[in-house]
Amino acid sequence: MTFQTIRKADWPRAEYFDHYFSAVPCTYSMTAKLDIRAWRKSGRKLYPAMLHAITTVVNRHEEFRTAIGADGQPGIYSDMLPCYTVFHKDTETFSNLWTPYFADYDAFAAAYEEDLRRYGQVHRMLGKPHPPENTFPVSMIPWTSFDGFQLNLQKGYDYLLPIFTMGKYTEQDGVLRLPISVQVHHAVCDGFHLCRFLGELQELLDRL
Repeated sequence: MTFQTIRKADWPRAEYFDHYFSAVPCTYSMTAKLDIRAWRKSGRKLYPAMLHAITTVVNRHEEFRTAIGADGQPGIYSDMLPCYTVFHKDTETFSNLWTPYFADYDAFAAAYEEDLRRYGQVHRMLGKPHPPENTFPVSMIPWTSFDGFQLNLQKGYDYLLPIFTMGKYTEQDGVLRLPISVQVHHAVCDGFHLCRFLGELQELLDRL
């Protein structure tokens, strides 16, 4: 993994970044319903399948790998990996785990299952220690579906990476719909980029 600081003088997005990061700080979210019929036929577990698909598309596009570096300047990670939540029924709390990303789904799924085995019952907010800096957050609320979801982050205007939240899927007329909310920073991600992401994610799910 590398983090390359952006040369703002050569960055086509510099004017937009300064506007939405400093002049008019702006984050936003969009909720979509994904068609996951192909997933049911694939035999894969839903959570690791979605983690892999989301991370695959995240790693295609710089706007989803852009963050603020230690020097306070924006830069781009060469690759990202998911940091995701697991629920503890006994305490009704959750833990964050992270898993290395592999383009091959079977390799990723094996790593996910191993992390779940080793750290899934650790009752701390950080279940798996030493998360690398190039992680992005993913969570799932499997108890209900939703048409909209908004995170209210006190310091969210300094956070550039995407945040993904999924809900309970529903079935109507044979179509399975999974709600997903994506929260992004307007400084690095416009509506075009977010719509492209959702379109590519759907195409990837259709090929499961």
